[in-house]
Amino acid sequence: MPNTSAPSTITDPSAAARHAEGVSNDEFRAALSRLASGVVLVTAQEPPLDPDDPSAPAGEDVGMTATAFMSVSLDPPLVLVSLRNGSRMDDLLDEQPLWSVSVLSESQRHIAGRFAMKGRVSDRLLFADIPYLRGEYSGAPLVGGALATLECRTEQRVPAGDHTLVIGRVLTARMPSAEGGPLTYFRGRYRQLG
Repeated sequence: MPNTSAPSTITDPSAAARHAEGVSNDEFRAALSRLASGVVLVTAQEPPLDPDDPSAPAGEDVGMTATAFMSVSLDPPLVLVSLRNGSRMDDLLDEQPLWSVSVLSESQRHIAGRFAMKGRVSDRLLFADIPYLRGEYSGAPLVGGALATLECRTEQRVPAGDHTLVIGRVLTARMPSAEGGPLTYFRGRYRQLG
């Protein structure tokens, strides 16, 4: 016989934080933290403050550590990065179609940590002691010693919950360093393979 009594009051505080699908933010984070991912630095250059004035100061370099990065297609060569809505990088890539990616090596944990900080100082200061070259198409910093670097042009922006998936066509792909293994992110920490 079905229960026809009134529903009981929720007393489990974690139950109130659950989505309609039944999974809580903490459960989702914990489960996905078991998926190891590579770590990249996404970079872009802000447009000049006054594009019509050649003597106007150039825009600032912007960088962001990302673990939600993947290959999408070989023909054409496409990659995808997931950006939190309203983040500085999301806002910048909404107006600047050219950006770069540096695949970080295990010796570049300090770079990943620096560009993942919340409430951080100006990006200009974060780049100050990091060796980099400027991309020939994007003008964005490509980190020296990275395992691979890519320059990309945004092809599509796809809203996805509280993030935007930015799909970029790869314009250049280089492997500046063959030394060391990749920096990975697993169970909430940067790690090395092996």
